[in-house]
Amino acid sequence: MPLPILALAIASFCIGTTEFVIMGLLPEVAADLGVSIPSAGLLVTGYALGVVFGAPIVAMATAHLPRKPVLVGLAVLFVVGNLFCAISPNYWTLMAARVFTAFGHGAFFGIGSVVAASLVPRNKRASAIALMFAGLTLANILGVPAGTALGEAFGWRATFRAVVGIGLISVASIAWLVPSDVTEPSGGGLRGELRVLGKLQVWLAMLIAALASASLFAVFTYIKPYLTDVSGLSTSAVTWVLLLFGAGMTIGNIIGGRLADWKLMPTVIGTLLLLAVLFVGFMQFGAIASVAIGIVFLWGLLVFVVVPPLQIRVVEAASEGPNLAATLNQGAFNVGNASGAWIGGVALSAGVSYANLPLVGAVIALLAVAVAVLSQSLDRRAPVIPLQAPAE
Repeated sequence: MPLPILALAIASFCIGTTEFVIMGLLPEVAADLGVSIPSAGLLVTGYALGVVFGAPIVAMATAHLPRKPVLVGLAVLFVVGNLFCAISPNYWTLMAARVFTAFGHGAFFGIGSVVAASLVPRNKRASAIALMFAGLTLANILGVPAGTALGEAFGWRATFRAVVGIGLISVASIAWLVPSDVTEPSGGGLRGELRVLGKLQVWLAMLIAALASASLFAVFTYIKPYLTDVSGLSTSAVTWVLLLFGAGMTIGNIIGGRLADWKLMPTVIGTLLLLAVLFVGFMQFGAIASVAIGIVFLWGLLVFVVVPPLQIRVVEAASEGPNLAATLNQGAFNVGNASGAWIGGVALSAGVSYANLPLVGAVIALLAVAVAVLSQSLDRRAPVIPLQAPAE
């Protein structure tokens, strides 16, 4: 892994741990701050909203600034935000700290992916983005379980103090390893960044990202009752199955980067089709525990196969001003997370059983396929121009 991208991956590990570890610490947080667990759960919602609304604000505010100082600043923002989380005296202070921290999330992944793509030759851009996102997938395998265990043993604040330590390492790594003269693919400033939002292909790429994420969370939000009620697994076994899902994400992320460097849109379309088929298989055979476990692993793998291609797709579609669009794409994933969970909940409330819930995910995945096919067909009329490769 190139050292500058390693620095970005360390930061993405820190960000991923920050985002997801709170879910495993909700009972401890609720008890310590004197609120209900559902109220503590709103800390997750607050973070997601911070990503959606904060990302474009930060991206536009920093559009004219050099990339390296912006990345260092965003990493520092995460350190400060997590420090305030660790010392928050009450619920609302913690909520404010979480939202503040989230403001840097989407902007870091958006700008970082543009920088990662600019550091390697043209035929390795998606792989570079995948390597950066590897920190996020590893956070689900290592950071979240370790952070949860630390919080249970020494209190939830200890987890955030540990994240502060990792964050300081990421700040130092970016400052030391990312080249000072790292260049942007565009020079249009804020006006150029806004201009590319008029491109249909940019919005189609973000719509695919939102639908792909919605197909996941329409089912994954309710994966614990599915695995216990339908597949017959114990609660303790579900924890290990979710770790297997995280392992699939990590492997899929690397595979997705390499496939996207080879054939970008065919990778997106083919993977989404396989996801739809997998959802149907989950519905048909999810009652068999061993099959359900294997499907969850493949599910995690396929879900993250599409992440690097979708991120490089929006970067290339917005090649004249990619930073804001790449940042908004992170918001699109989070919109998909929220809407997918809501759609799944509506389906369950309407009488759909847990056993049949994967069919909802399959339908959404097929909608994503339709948008991807439309986007590819438009390429024949006006091809998406790739980012310029770095000088060698």
